[in-house]
Amino acid sequence: MSERRTERLAHTGETTELLSTLIQNACVNDGTPDSGGERRNADTLQAYLEGAGLDVEQFTPRSDRTSIVARIEGSDPSAPKLCLMGHTDVVPVSRSGWSRDPFCGDVVDGEIWGRGAIDMLNITASMAVAFKELARTGFQPKGDIIYFGVADEEAGGVWGAKWMADHHWDAIACDYVLTEMGGWSHSDGRKVGISVGEKGIAWRRLTVKGTPGHGSMPYGADNAVLKAADVVKRLGDYRPAAKLDEMWAARVMATDLAPDVKAGLLDPARLEATLAMLPVPTARLLHACTHTTISPNVVHGGIKTNVIPDEVSIDVDIRTLPGDDSDRVAAYLREALGDLADDVEMSALFNDNSSISPMNNELWGILQRRTQVVYPEADLLPELIVGATDSRFFREKGTVAYGTGLFAPGVSFEQFASRFHGHDERIDIESLGLSTDYWIGICHDLSL
Repeated sequence: MSERRTERLAHTGETTELLSTLIQNACVNDGTPDSGGERRNADTLQAYLEGAGLDVEQFTPRSDRTSIVARIEGSDPSAPKLCLMGHTDVVPVSRSGWSRDPFCGDVVDGEIWGRGAIDMLNITASMAVAFKELARTGFQPKGDIIYFGVADEEAGGVWGAKWMADHHWDAIACDYVLTEMGGWSHSDGRKVGISVGEKGIAWRRLTVKGTPGHGSMPYGADNAVLKAADVVKRLGDYRPAAKLDEMWAARVMATDLAPDVKAGLLDPARLEATLAMLPVPTARLLHACTHTTISPNVVHGGIKTNVIPDEVSIDVDIRTLPGDDSDRVAAYLREALGDLADDVEMSALFNDNSSISPMNNELWGILQRRTQVVYPEADLLPELIVGATDSRFFREKGTVAYGTGLFAPGVSFEQFASRFHGHDERIDIESLGLSTDYWIGICHDLSL
């Protein structure tokens, strides 16, 4: 057995063990300010990294919402700094839908099970193992290498990356950051996706007014619920125009879809009809890649069964494509609501523009070379992701941010995507070793 193969097996075992512990810590973030309890994973990671003599600093903006930062100092203050960033919180689970305990962290048939195995404790763990290995072996980078285990990603980063960027940017400031959402192969390994950008978040609250009255006399009543129902229906039916760019074309051509389907996806006049022909999970993703989306998801209103409500609010999840700013979002909503627009009060809950990083830099070439260790003929496929990550807080500071990783051949993007925030989340342990080697190799190449 080769020395390199033996090393990878060792990394796989160590990464698997650390990932299992992070899963078992059950740092569930339900979106409320005091959920998450990321201190448990922060303490685990700190104890792990300190075993290699690293200094680890904790940052706690709110009780138990703890992030950690560790650093390997570079030899050249002018050299590019690299941050390896993984979040430590996970989303809630519906236990009844799982085949086993969602926080067991068990290895079954070569896969490790549990909430966060895909999103994104696998990356958080593999980055930590790589970082410790670099420190343990006395690696001297040119520029600083930073490990950032961050809280609260699953609820927008208010108590995590956003707070750190606003209050302790000096601790995490860097030229490059690597994080989640990439590393899956397409076209039988000829393309490997790297997220270079993401859609924006423009959550809005729409408030509809009515007149209170007794529920026993509804005839002619000014019922805010009925008005809100019409608002929700119009939002659900509305479709902003598609935007098809070069990144979209490259993504379509990398798929294994039939030539006529690809042609339809690239033709604005045929796009909607082509999406309607595809399986719903595939169509849902591809639609989100080409449209600003509007989804009314939460309704608040009413005070008692026998009281006609005088106010109902609707929380709307809007994800924007590049170029769609707050003014454009307002225009979309007015267009969707039509003659109801003047009767609806609109307020912003969250407002982050879409962001994208350039690819004409040293790190992009390194990612290409390190990907080809596992996929020898692969080219990198730049992708715009439809969700949100903590990358946006770094891009706002001028940092180049990519979502990447390196996952085993034979596991498709569709398989991974179906496990994000879903039942029976799990990841193969081979991918854990591959990703750990990947981070180590990137750090070495950036210091050549």
